[in-house]
Amino acid sequence: MKKAALCVTAFAFLGLVFAAPFASAQQKQAPGPEKVLLSNWNQLGEQVIAAAEDWPENKYDYRPNDQVRTFGQILLHLASWNFYPADLATGKSPKGIENDPKEYKTKAEIVAFVKKSFADGAAALEEGGDAGALKNLDAWVGTIGHSSLHFGNLIVYYRNNGVVPPESRPAPKK
Repeated sequence: MKKAALCVTAFAFLGLVFAAPFASAQQKQAPGPEKVLLSNWNQLGEQVIAAAEDWPENKYDYRPNDQVRTFGQILLHLASWNFYPADLATGKSPKGIENDPKEYKTKAEIVAFVKKSFADGAAALEEGGDAGALKNLDAWVGTIGHSSLHFGNLIVYYRNNGVVPPESRPAPKK
């Protein structure tokens, strides 16, 4: 009887030892809305900024036809609307946002504006946490979608010019 009890105890102990890592893995929570939005926001920001920095300055006026925005105008439009959810999240009024700001003329000025728009958005998401992300969820999701669509426009401009976008280039060999 003691032998059976000892075997049961040993198996129970081994079961706990080997099951503990699986149990703790199951207890890990999925990331909250702030982390999910921030991850998407930052990934999109990296892609847009890479394209903005990569595209030659002498082609910032390129557009496939006169019915659409130029490469530079798309970046300005996208960046200006990135401030919408950030302003809402930080208690500022988004009413002053210009749809197509005109004061940024050079590639350097436009890239700096794009970078600021993504940095301000990331800071607002981090500051607001999950509660802030949920409070302004529609604005964040809508803006990420809007900016993603315009990033797609930029990729078409790359392809129209026979250029491979940075995101599609093979990784450099190490």
